[in-house]
Amino acid sequence: MNTGALWLTIVALGLYHGLNPAMGWPLAVANGMSDRRARSVFATLLPLGGGHCLAIAVALLPFAWLGWYMEWHRAIRIGAGLAVLLFGVFKLVHRRHPRMLARIPPTRLAWWSFLMATAHGAGLMLVPFMLGLCVAPAQESGHGAAMAYLAQANLGTAILVAVVHTGTTLAAGMAMAWIVYRYLGLRFLRQAWLNLDVVWGASMVLAGVAGIVLGM
Repeated sequence: MNTGALWLTIVALGLYHGLNPAMGWPLAVANGMSDRRARSVFATLLPLGGGHCLAIAVALLPFAWLGWYMEWHRAIRIGAGLAVLLFGVFKLVHRRHPRMLARIPPTRLAWWSFLMATAHGAGLMLVPFMLGLCVAPAQESGHGAAMAYLAQANLGTAILVAVVHTGTTLAAGMAMAWIVYRYLGLRFLRQAWLNLDVVWGASMVLAGVAGIVLGM
């Protein structure tokens, strides 16, 4: 898979995460309706985005450091893909949301967004594709400067992936929140609630398989 395809996948996953109610856009709708102001919908942008981006970064950065050791990159990428695949199978079998997330008040949106994205494996899903972007031609042993540069590049890639993904997630989520707030209303949420747990689990499995294939 080439670099362009990897970035398109990251953007597509961001749109998918943004449309998923579990990532928080219903809370944006609730905030707008409780205050009866449209700007309150978008006031959730920073806390929801900050929490999601942090969750993505926390999942990606350790793997970016592991990418420094390029002689192990194939095993790392296959292992990461296997971890995503197994997490997807777990989500398909165990579909309940962690109960502790229901006890976090909506006023703590950043903390809620971070825990929700972490619990759903949003960052883990991106690991195989981030590692694909981090892979570079093998460096000769003993070139410390080259390896240090490679490590910085991998960290930079992890941060860029987190930012790009979060940006597309927020764009999709805020668009959905605005449409529901402005045009569809709460009746839509009551009558057409979308349970994406099965789709989420299946997408994790597919991402894991893709990661294994990319690493082989």
